[in-house]
Amino acid sequence: MQKTEITNLVWFRNDLRTNDNMVLYEATKHNAKVIGVYCFDPKQFKVDTYGFKKTEKFRAKFLIETVENLKSQLRNLNIELLIYDEHPETVIPEICKTFHVNAIFLQKEWTQEELNIENSVRTKAINVNWHSIYNQFLFHPEDINFEISKTPQVFTAFRKKLEKYVKIREEVTIPKRPENNRIENNTTIPTLLELGFEEFEPHPHSAFPFKGGESEALNRLEDYFFNTKKLGFYKKTRNGLVGKDYSSKFSPWLANGSISARTIYWKVKQFENEHYKNQSTYWLIFELIWRDYFKYISLKHGDQIFKLEGILHKNYEWSSDQTQIEQWINGETISAFVNANMIELKETGWMSNRGRQNVASYFAKELELDWRIGAAYFQSLLLDYDVHSNYGNWMYVAGVGNDPRDRKFNVQLQAERYDSNGKFRSLWLQLSLF
Repeated sequence: MQKTEITNLVWFRNDLRTNDNMVLYEATKHNAKVIGVYCFDPKQFKVDTYGFKKTEKFRAKFLIETVENLKSQLRNLNIELLIYDEHPETVIPEICKTFHVNAIFLQKEWTQEELNIENSVRTKAINVNWHSIYNQFLFHPEDINFEISKTPQVFTAFRKKLEKYVKIREEVTIPKRPENNRIENNTTIPTLLELGFEEFEPHPHSAFPFKGGESEALNRLEDYFFNTKKLGFYKKTRNGLVGKDYSSKFSPWLANGSISARTIYWKVKQFENEHYKNQSTYWLIFELIWRDYFKYISLKHGDQIFKLEGILHKNYEWSSDQTQIEQWINGETISAFVNANMIELKETGWMSNRGRQNVASYFAKELELDWRIGAAYFQSLLLDYDVHSNYGNWMYVAGVGNDPRDRKFNVQLQAERYDSNGKFRSLWLQLSLF
């Protein structure tokens, strides 16, 4: 009797890479046919409860570029990527039937929206084995030296528990499949127009003039670390506001998984071995630990990160004054520094870390507006939207998260310190005097 061929389906979500992808690695370990699928889920382009599109044009364009590159990278491994502008719960069960899929491999997610979609697919894709794999951490959850439920409430305690005691895993390499792994693939990547947007050119002043995709991410890594050695000055420049090189700009690629935190970590170590080790090389790893921290906080607290009272269960008086919200969005507040940052975001889908902290603090602490509205606006516009970092940071500045000091930024003093010559404000407000 002829043996039925085993087929593994890799469901790509926010792990859009071939290098150091544990999901893809696990799927290709066995003697099975491997195919991939990516869905441009229409739910991600709908208007949310606050009136914002969940994904605006900047991230949509970046995502299209990313999926184009992923398709090409996978094809080099003789793996086809099926692409649909459709709900996963509609498409994936059909793929399972058509290709006689035995197992689905996917990145482990734990926030509610992702789980709802996953569970919806599970109920329809019957007689299929599921392999849900942690694939987005620097410190793997199986390696940490405390229970997730005991994740410290303060970042410094979290960092000190891990950085000297827990090893970072090595990267994994995906082997090329045999030629007969290829399947006929007539699926196409949707255009911006098909996703509901008009075509546009990136803003000439954007501090993030890069495209989406794993190849672009790895090129940026090579350039920032080894060609220009800008990594060596990262700690001094990371609070900058103008230009592409004041910070690494890895976050958009990290957010959709075009590059892994481990790849960046091990490249830092390579740089330190080949050139030098200083505060800047350490500080880039420090920022990757912050990213991990917010993932562990959301693992620990679940949907509480989306609630008004946050993980501290603090009750403040919050407003949802539409006029003030619109003024903040359109850069029409009384703060020129806030306005410049908000206009940059609206025009480019990017804002510096320093800018984000200031505009979020202004929104939550000065205007006392419901911080979840600000978080939803960031989700819509930001190229590097990451659910854990976005909501973790917003809770933090709103005083309902992981900052026991409950600080408030003095945006005027911050502007004087970080934009002393007014160059940033002038760039976005077209003003010469402040």
